[in-house]
Amino acid sequence: MIRPAICRAAAGVLLAATTILPAGPARGAVVDKGTLLARWTQPTAASTAEWNAARLDREQWAAYDFDWSTDYCSHGPERPFGFRFENACWHHDFGYRNYRAAGTFEAHKRRLDETFRADLQRTCDEHEKLVQPVCNTVAWGYYQATVLLGDA
Repeated sequence: MIRPAICRAAAGVLLAATTILPAGPARGAVVDKGTLLARWTQPTAASTAEWNAARLDREQWAAYDFDWSTDYCSHGPERPFGFRFENACWHHDFGYRNYRAAGTFEAHKRRLDETFRADLQRTCDEHEKLVQPVCNTVAWGYYQATVLLGDA
């Protein structure tokens, strides 16, 4: 038989844990802007998915005053040969613009470019095996252009 006092204690611990864990502003947790920026600009699928979810619900993050603007793939097409690079380019712009605004762009540029490469790679991985080599070649060109010209 479980005692009511134990149940109340367990419920209290659970409530405290859900209040303390950083789950975003919706639960009232305060997360530092720099922490969010770093979390959303990693070269992992999870980081990109989290950034994309925030991008689609920007109102929730309005208090952080992120720069969500984009010119997509700057001087290149967003859909070369039908490959949809626009979200990878937007994610890259997000990192560049927000780290520039924070004054720490140079310290993060290499990781931001690597995140761009990883996003492009995941885009290519979504295509049929037959066209992936073409997509990867185009993606590599976009990545190299960014590494060479991305600080301009």
